[in-house]
Amino acid sequence: MTASSKPLAQDPIEQARRHWEEHGWGDAADGMAAVTAVMRTSQILFTRVESVLKPFGLTFSRFELLALLGFTATGALPMAKAGARLQVHPTSVTNAVDRLEQAGLAERRPHPSDGRTVLVEITPAGRKLVPVAAAALNAEVFSRPGFGSEDLTALTEILTRFRRSAGDFQERADQSG
Repeated sequence: MTASSKPLAQDPIEQARRHWEEHGWGDAADGMAAVTAVMRTSQILFTRVESVLKPFGLTFSRFELLALLGFTATGALPMAKAGARLQVHPTSVTNAVDRLEQAGLAERRPHPSDGRTVLVEITPAGRKLVPVAAAALNAEVFSRPGFGSEDLTALTEILTRFRRSAGDFQERADQSG
């Protein structure tokens, strides 16, 4: 929902579920409703996150990359490794790095021992911005995402199981690092 829109009188996903059943697709109605609800929830949360980051000149994808770089010991990663950790296409990493470079928040540099590899490194300005933007996200979205604590735990567990079974990641025997 945007600031200018009003809540709907009825849940359109529940209406769609009824239409699915009326059209003879009852065996898929629950799945359609669940997938559609997850996608709509994603849109709502994405809009909230983007509105918090906009004053910082960031999108969520750029923030994620900056935070990832800030979490590394050296503040730098090969671009391919950054893309793999963020689970995004190399073109998306290139685009994010281009924008972060334009803003003075990250820079490309050659790998010291592998001439074929390009590193992306957070700048001092990027290091200063990450905790400020993270604090805003924590205060305005992550600490009150709109779910109760029990729901957050259950939702995270459900989505983690789904992501694992979809091949999003593999469970490691040693979870220490």
